[in-house]
Amino acid sequence: MKPCTSKPDSIRKPDCISRSTRRRFLQSTSVLLTAPWFVPGRVLGAEQNTSPPSERITVGMIGLGAMGRGHLHYMLQLPQVQVLAVCDVDRWRREDAQRMAAEAYAAKQPSGTYRGCAAYNDLRELLARPDIDAVMIATGDRWHALATVLAGKAGKDIYCEKPCSLTIHEARVMIDMVRRYGRVFQGGLQQRSTPEFVRACRLVQQGALGKVRAVYVNFPGTSEEVNLPPEPVPDGLDWDLWLGPAPWRPYHHRFHPYGRPPHVVPWHFCRDFGGGNLTSNTVHAFDVVQWALGMDHSGPVEIVPPETGQVAVLTYKYANGVVLQVVPGRLNPAVQEIPPGWDPQTVIQPFGALYVGERGWIHVGREGYLAAHPAEILQQPTEKPGADRPLYNHHLDWLAAIRSRTDPASNVESACRSTMVSHLGCIAHWMGRALRWDPEREEFLDDHQANLLRSRPMREPWRLE
Repeated sequence: MKPCTSKPDSIRKPDCISRSTRRRFLQSTSVLLTAPWFVPGRVLGAEQNTSPPSERITVGMIGLGAMGRGHLHYMLQLPQVQVLAVCDVDRWRREDAQRMAAEAYAAKQPSGTYRGCAAYNDLRELLARPDIDAVMIATGDRWHALATVLAGKAGKDIYCEKPCSLTIHEARVMIDMVRRYGRVFQGGLQQRSTPEFVRACRLVQQGALGKVRAVYVNFPGTSEEVNLPPEPVPDGLDWDLWLGPAPWRPYHHRFHPYGRPPHVVPWHFCRDFGGGNLTSNTVHAFDVVQWALGMDHSGPVEIVPPETGQVAVLTYKYANGVVLQVVPGRLNPAVQEIPPGWDPQTVIQPFGALYVGERGWIHVGREGYLAAHPAEILQQPTEKPGADRPLYNHHLDWLAAIRSRTDPASNVESACRSTMVSHLGCIAHWMGRALRWDPEREEFLDDHQANLLRSRPMREPWRLE
């Protein structure tokens, strides 16, 4: 194995954001069900929790960083779920997760003890268990596609954190695999299950703004090639398996702080492992843009980065004339048209979007933020979710889809297409030139070099098939 040959000796620290809202989402959503549960989960044996074994979905947790621990905490509260196994290449994290599961289930047992949650270093061992129905994948981006494909082929349904993939090619393989094997896939783009985003996107879709001209989102910035000095691998960390299909490079604590995770994605500044803000953060906004514009099976046709000198910020153009821009916080009157009724001092909501149309604008963000001009736009009625699905709960939506064998809110096509939008922006930045994109064929037009960046080689012995 050869070390990665990165060029710069320094790194640019990615823009920092508050991740408290995402953690609160995982820890505060309701656990009420809207329909009776009956899923033929594998029989687990003796005393477990208040639901009989035949009504539980058995789950394995893969990746136990900040997001994975949040998912685990929530799953342990659900009587219709049994967490049978946890997996992480960090010994402290997997043992701590195993302890969390044991304590949560023991508290519900007459005996006050529980030892039914296994802990694995290698996800392949977890996936080989026939008694696990579904998995939640919260690893780094480099593992998302590979773990999803391995899980689907092993007969598991899947919840995969955002971004769905590290490359465009991986996203396409994921779509094809999920459809071929008939798996239920939920992307970790939870805004598809939150009321303010549901309402905003439906208003746009039903023409409340008339023809949409422009959309603005926040969090610009991508990753870079970096070199960090080698450090000793912590005892208890399987560094080779942490890297997985990514190029080999020496351990450094900035890629993975051993033990309790301090934040969500410490490694996304490195191009080998992620795409920086565009894939870690802006992907949430791209998802609700794609959704509102009816582009869940398509995407933009042109991407123009600021490196060209043609635009001030990363700019996407759709075939229907809509222009999408990634702005650094606020609209700039010097380079963007300020819509009537908009205060230029207003910050575009993190993970949200500002939709501007011929009849006004809608601005949506997390935790109930929803504004419009004219204000009467928000008084228009919108269709509500069907009575057979959980209201505004991304985890329960996934579990309901497993039961009904239907697509959840963030299905594989929409989640992967939104992820592709992030990758398109990264590639345009890295190439430093405007790119034309065919969303049907999923290739750049007349640009061989850009097309090469749609995929990356995987380190032996890993293959995506």
